Amino acid sequence: MTRLPYARSRPVQWWMALNALRSDAVLYALSALFAIGLGWTSKEPAQWHWGYLAVGTYVVAAVVAWIFSRRNVRRASLVRVGLLAIVVLGAVAMPLSLEAKWRQAQPEVSVIDRSATWLSQGKDPYQAYFKNGHLVGGVRGIPTYESFFPYFPLMSVFGLPSAEQHKSKGLTDPRIVMTLMTLIASALALGLLRASRAQKIRVAQVMLALPTGALFLATGGDDMPILALSLLGVVALQRRSNYLAGVSFGLAAAMKLTAWPLAFGALLVARERDGRSAWSKVAVIIGAIVVISIAPFALNAPGAFMSNVFAFPLGLAGVSSPAASALPGHMLTTLWSPLGHFLAPVTLLVGGYFAAKFLQRHWPLTLSQLLGLLSVSFATMICVASATRIGYVIYPLNFALWSSVCVEAPTPVLELELNRA
Repeated sequence: MTRLPYARSRPVQWWMALNALRSDAVLYALSALFAIGLGWTSKEPAQWHWGYLAVGTYVVAAVVAWIFSRRNVRRASLVRVGLLAIVVLGAVAMPLSLEAKWRQAQPEVSVIDRSATWLSQGKDPYQAYFKNGHLVGGVRGIPTYESFFPYFPLMSVFGLPSAEQHKSKGLTDPRIVMTLMTLIASALALGLLRASRAQKIRVAQVMLALPTGALFLATGGDDMPILALSLLGVVALQRRSNYLAGVSFGLAAAMKLTAWPLAFGALLVARERDGRSAWSKVAVIIGAIVVISIAPFALNAPGAFMSNVFAFPLGLAGVSSPAASALPGHMLTTLWSPLGHFLAPVTLLVGGYFAAKFLQRHWPLTLSQLLGLLSVSFATMICVASATRIGYVIYPLNFALWSSVCVEAPTPVLELELNRA
């Protein structure tokens, strides 16, 4: 019995004992295994092509990082940044350019592209909805689920270049626009982030270089601008730049529903430089951006808007979504369909109770605690939702990493990592 906690801590102790370059080598090696595994097993052309295209870059990066880790390198951070740049080129830029040319992408890319085309023609992007059990406004020649636009209107911006040029490949591919947005927001956030160089490199790796970012940027990418803007908002909260935080979270919340939990959470931890709460300032900015961008479409066709943005992602629109991964919530709903209508609400109620108890014990909440709480909450909801994709794990994964970076006072474990780096 006494050996169990020790056994559990051994992987953590082993990881913490690695120097920065050796830990990079491990991460890149695992990424190579993931890439080749995805290439072998995935049935999605965009995914398995990415796997085969990216595996070589990850192998090279792992080998180079391992070789340098065995030497007394004086500027290890410079080597790590160089490898990061090479991996981004080989695992993001190269696969993305080829897949854009081949017109291979996840379904969400064509959905965004089509909504932008409708928008540029003065039409409502929310065309499809169910009425009395019948699909209204479905697009002929494509699967029913691709007729729905499960985002807020601002997401259509990424498809406007292809809509204006009347082609959806090459430089006008929505993924390229989303990748540029992700790179710009991430670079600004990392430049402003109050953290060590080693921590910034790790955040950049998870966001851009490892499969947690590279796969999505090359094949789909709609969650990546949300994460990049969220990171910028988190950094703004850390620096108590509330106007920047409001704009960042407002833009993210005006694109996709997954940005809303962190946007609401930001109100709990927003502080002025003198320590006073700044929730009202941040709330006004977020609310203004969201209302101005969403209200015209929600008021124009409220039924279609609700069906696309809320019912369809939650699996309540009567359409089977390709996002339904084999997670507990989906499997239970498959066994007994009525579970899909109250499994998530019950989880929200129970989780809300424990979240309230956590807030009561740790008030006033810190930014690090908020991110940790959201990481656990996201992971739980991903598991119980009736129609969600395993790829959404990038949200709790990034939130957990940001939480460790944004701690106000270094813990012993973090001090060890900083000294090691």
